[in-house]
Amino acid sequence: MKATVVIPNLNGAGWLKDSIESIFAQTMQDFELIVVDNGSTDESKTIAQSYVGRPNYTLIENESNTGFSHAVNQGIQLAKGQYVALFNNDAFAEPDWLQNLITAAEQDPRIFAVSSLMIRHFERELADDAGDYVTLLGFACKRGDGMKASRYTTPCRVFSACGGAALYRKEILDKIGFFDETFFAYYEDVDISWRANSLGYKNVYCPSAKCYHICGATTGAVRYNPFKSIQSGRNSILLPYKNMPLLMLLLNLPFLLLGYLMKAVMFRLRGFGPAYGQGFKEALQTIGKIQKPKFRLKNIPNYILVQLWLVVGLFQYAVYRVQRALKIQ
Repeated sequence: MKATVVIPNLNGAGWLKDSIESIFAQTMQDFELIVVDNGSTDESKTIAQSYVGRPNYTLIENESNTGFSHAVNQGIQLAKGQYVALFNNDAFAEPDWLQNLITAAEQDPRIFAVSSLMIRHFERELADDAGDYVTLLGFACKRGDGMKASRYTTPCRVFSACGGAALYRKEILDKIGFFDETFFAYYEDVDISWRANSLGYKNVYCPSAKCYHICGATTGAVRYNPFKSIQSGRNSILLPYKNMPLLMLLLNLPFLLLGYLMKAVMFRLRGFGPAYGQGFKEALQTIGKIQKPKFRLKNIPNYILVQLWLVVGLFQYAVYRVQRALKIQ
């Protein structure tokens, strides 16, 4: 089988059916679909159950919300496909979405992840995500968020693929490990892409793989809310700690501390200071449980490349903030 599509679902009654139907309408039909319901209490559970018995469809039902990372890992463990595509339950794919992702991945066997052009569902001239990047300040950012989608028509290498609509090579997943369940939700896709970068694999962006995304429909966080603030405060600390070798972490520590201070001020101004502080506290309690990848001398060129990306990411972020301040799209 060529591909497995995994859709994690939590109370997605308003959009799950359309999301599933957009997958079944793909021009490339050599795939299976696995829906992982994470303890839904609305009608989306019934919607997911209504497809049981359809060929190449599997439903996994969890009794409670186990988190995004655990849910997609359940799907990956059952996957029969050469590639695994993750797809949010509030996203809707163009018919050639999956085929274009696979075509991009097959350009190079070292490609680990392929990121889609995610477009805002209700503002279809604007991009939601065109691949992710990380800055020296520790910020993980969505490339193109709120900018004209027409700006992002060129395939390119990116730091990370957004797990809301991305393709992963199963063979490499089996080598480097699945999504880190310590992250629960948010940043887990950046973590796994960072891990791949450090091992010499590539993540790329495919502009012809288009889907439309409601954004934040499951968590209720289009921009911020208490849950997302906690996760951001927590995982923005765990991400660099886990993936940076000790020397790299010490080199970047002043920039990271500045970034955390900036975020603390920003979340406080938006009314979510206590939630962000709780996330920071949780990170300190969790950090000892994180399993850092083993440092290997042969990976030094990859670590240097990652460091350069962090520097470039800082400039990308600065340009983006100026563009948003000037209302440039």
